[in-house]
Amino acid sequence: MAIEKTIITCPAPATSHLERFGFLFGYPIAHSLSPLLHRTIYQNLGLNWDYFLLPSTDIKAFLELVRDPRCYGSSVTMPHKIAIMPHLDDITPEGRAVGACNTIFKRGANLVGTNTDTIGVRESFVQNVADPQTTYANRPGLVVGGGGAARSAVYALHAFLGCKTIYLVNRDASEVEGVMSWCKSQGYGQGLVHVATAAQAEELEGAGAVVACVPNFPPATEAEVEARKIIEIFLGKQHKGAILEMCYHPTPYTEIGELAEKAGWQVILGTEAMLYQGFEQDRFWTGKSLEELPIKVTKEVIGVELAKARH
Repeated sequence: MAIEKTIITCPAPATSHLERFGFLFGYPIAHSLSPLLHRTIYQNLGLNWDYFLLPSTDIKAFLELVRDPRCYGSSVTMPHKIAIMPHLDDITPEGRAVGACNTIFKRGANLVGTNTDTIGVRESFVQNVADPQTTYANRPGLVVGGGGAARSAVYALHAFLGCKTIYLVNRDASEVEGVMSWCKSQGYGQGLVHVATAAQAEELEGAGAVVACVPNFPPATEAEVEARKIIEIFLGKQHKGAILEMCYHPTPYTEIGELAEKAGWQVILGTEAMLYQGFEQDRFWTGKSLEELPIKVTKEVIGVELAKARH
């Protein structure tokens, strides 16, 4: 007998006083900085808009809320990034290629899904690396992890940063195979290399752009220890590039980030990816260009919040 999953729902927020509104749909999401990010943008643009957390697993109720004509769209996070896709009217090419939706925007009355995580990865490097030619251009990329974030990272490294070869490192070989199979099916997996052992890593050319997509915890199992050794070997190679550490909760200062910094790499905090994927969302929702958005003040506000978490 199948056990039914309990659907978690939450009351709809009060929106009658607003011109427009949106959501972050996921569960659990209490720690998210997204409301602070988007509210700061709307306030600085003088918009009577708001953005609400919707901690829920009730897709049907969510779709009713998001189809309100005043709703501009929604962010989508775990566990809904894949599950939401069949319920949408259209998916952008980026969303299809990654196989996950983290953003919904409106095209007329239609709900369109896209993936701005790829833009978050791209802009983290573009906005923070002073000299791409000597840092990561014409060099292999490296992605640590095996989930949806890893697919977004592979797509960004391939499509935007021009990495023809991308190494994959993860404690779970089956997850790597899943990422490789998916990316190949979507036409951007030809240059993927699963680096499974430290000995293999020793023989390979150094990476230029690294994206770490794993939680921040010390390696415990044999597979985790081996994966960490592989990372340390790449960080220890002669060429020093830039690493984006996607983990930023509860703190963006991670073990892998510390290892990279000590090895002489430029470390880009995961909050940069969070910020730039959010700015891309607001480009869809407000129709404004990146240059028209209050980037500087929003970064400052998020920075203050992160400083609290560090202490």
